[in-house]
Amino acid sequence: MNEKSAVAEQPFSLRAIIPPLLAIIVGMIMVILDGTVVNVAVPKLVEYFSTDLKTIQWAITGYTLALAAVIPLAGYMTDRFGSKQVFLTTVTMFILGSMLCSFAQTSTQLILFRVIQGLGGGMVAPIGMAMVFKLAPANRMGSIMGMLGIPMLLAPALGPILSGWLVEYVSWHWIFLINLPIGIVGIILGVKYLPKTEKKGKTHLDLLGMILAPIAFSMLAYGVNEGGGTSWSSTPAILGLSIGGVALVLFVIVELLHKHPLLELRVFKSSDFTRGIILLWVTQAALFGSMLFVPLYLQQIRQYTPLETGLIMLPQALASGVGMPLGGRLFDKIGARPLAFVGLSIISTALYLLSGITIDTNLPMVMMTLALMGLGMGLSMMPLNTHVLNSAPREWVGRVTPLTAAAQQVVVSFAVAGMTGYLTSQISVHMAEMAKGGNPLVASVLGFNDVFFLTSCIAAAGIIISLILRRPKVADTPLPKDGKQPDPAMMMGH
Repeated sequence: MNEKSAVAEQPFSLRAIIPPLLAIIVGMIMVILDGTVVNVAVPKLVEYFSTDLKTIQWAITGYTLALAAVIPLAGYMTDRFGSKQVFLTTVTMFILGSMLCSFAQTSTQLILFRVIQGLGGGMVAPIGMAMVFKLAPANRMGSIMGMLGIPMLLAPALGPILSGWLVEYVSWHWIFLINLPIGIVGIILGVKYLPKTEKKGKTHLDLLGMILAPIAFSMLAYGVNEGGGTSWSSTPAILGLSIGGVALVLFVIVELLHKHPLLELRVFKSSDFTRGIILLWVTQAALFGSMLFVPLYLQQIRQYTPLETGLIMLPQALASGVGMPLGGRLFDKIGARPLAFVGLSIISTALYLLSGITIDTNLPMVMMTLALMGLGMGLSMMPLNTHVLNSAPREWVGRVTPLTAAAQQVVVSFAVAGMTGYLTSQISVHMAEMAKGGNPLVASVLGFNDVFFLTSCIAAAGIIISLILRRPKVADTPLPKDGKQPDPAMMMGH
């Protein structure tokens, strides 16, 4: 008797599903928390390691690129070794990476250990989501996903506050060490309650694609960072962009020719999918590129403590939590285009307001602007993700999630790298323009203004792109050859 038929024969019990669901939630919440706690700690890390922002941002960029590198491998690994085994292994690797981060003695060590952490964390979410799909029957999926969604919304809200408290009252080391007890609880629950999964035996691995992708994306991010920070004609910028560009072209060729590619790039043949994912990238670049700089402004310019910074950013997460379910409900009725248009208009307006902040802008104004940004994010992100999934040709729909998830991490890493470099260069420009004896804080604020204005323009470009979105024509997308709908459990790809 195979696993699926066994599950089908057993009557569904909510009590029975809670323990394995908790194991998955604990693993996923640990990774999501880690994505939000580091931003608030950046000024402290710059100070502790006696380095600059351009160096420390690689602790974020390296982590996101490592996530991107392993997300597409989730399907292969679970087919080869089984979901439970891979999930527990990746959580363990994430804990190990977290411990190493807390022991880092130099900024270089921190960046290296963050990469190890990212290699572990990248597969936790896609494998966890796929296991949830297998555990719950279709008629109860909504309620189960709702249970899963609550901690997913709470983590971004609590992350900056927890990080601020730990950095201010304990030590920055604990933003990583806190993953140890959380992870151990997740492993214990997982070992005891996660169902054993069958291995699928012989599977195919796109080894060349796996090698080329990290080289392409990391070198391009390095080139963007150097170009934005110093000069686009500087040797490091040219070297990074050249090597990354060549590797990217080779990666695309390999993926298009491979029978079992790491990422299914042929899905870009769908114009609806292409429009949707480009708009998604623009939104992510505007949002995530700027989200790093709000904590920096609050701590470096306004001298707020890390905990105060976390509390000031709370309205953004709460407003996003309000916008997400609202966007989900409206999407079924009106589609993605009006929601993307309204959401990006709100985001662009909020970022434009942030581009006018000064040394003494009143706090309610900053918090209101952050809440606006969160609301815009909540309204637009989920509908856009769903639109991209719906617009993919049905025979490739199971391959879209790893593509979009990996691409999101790459776009975020590019945005963080490019905008950090841009901030550094603009502060230098404004310092040079000021007369001797001028206030360096004013030059720094003007640099932040420039970054927020740039992200506002990126979001405005997204508003224009949103106008060409259209509802996918389902009739134009043929069913797979076997006539079956794609198995949602395999949304993490192969």
